[in-house]
Amino acid sequence: MIKNIIFDFGDIFINLDKKKFAKELQNLGISQESEANLPILNDYEMGLISTEEFVAFFEAKFNVPKEKLIKAWNSILLDFPEKRLKFIQELSESNKYRLFLLSNTNDLHISWVKNDWKLALYTAFKGCFEQFYLTHEIHLRKPNLNIYEFVLNENNLIAEETLFIDDTKENTDAANSLGIHVWNLIPGQEDVTELFVKKEFLF
Repeated sequence: MIKNIIFDFGDIFINLDKKKFAKELQNLGISQESEANLPILNDYEMGLISTEEFVAFFEAKFNVPKEKLIKAWNSILLDFPEKRLKFIQELSESNKYRLFLLSNTNDLHISWVKNDWKLALYTAFKGCFEQFYLTHEIHLRKPNLNIYEFVLNENNLIAEETLFIDDTKENTDAANSLGIHVWNLIPGQEDVTELFVKKEFLF
């Protein structure tokens, strides 16, 4: 029986435009897939380097002005449908499950979210979760197994009693290898608000 639910953030609650994001970066000469860029991208996502160091890297390597980089970097972030906020608030208020958020989120992106949503909405959303884990704050990232082990151990969760919801199969596969139940949600075809319909057999 599921007692704990761990949610991803992007494309689970806030909508993302990954194609636009890739295109905007490519227009600046930056490839997400480049072996040369992956270490800096991963380090930034884990908070191992500051936003200033991150921006400076691309200014020096690609001659990209700070403002253009930040605009392109945040182009992935879209809207937060009200029905999803209502869903997580009602789920939280029911007190039926322990709720957690676990997101590969960096400083620039969460800063944009806080500014776009404003304090009241961000605080209301964050307050729905027992723990709100952002990778740049805990210095771990999905799909590395240690991030799931960290969440389980820190909160005394039993893997078999836990459901993890994420839109990236690599992430759900990793969690599932530890015995965690998973839902690899497909954006555009499924919605987190359908949880108790899609995964009714788990509850």
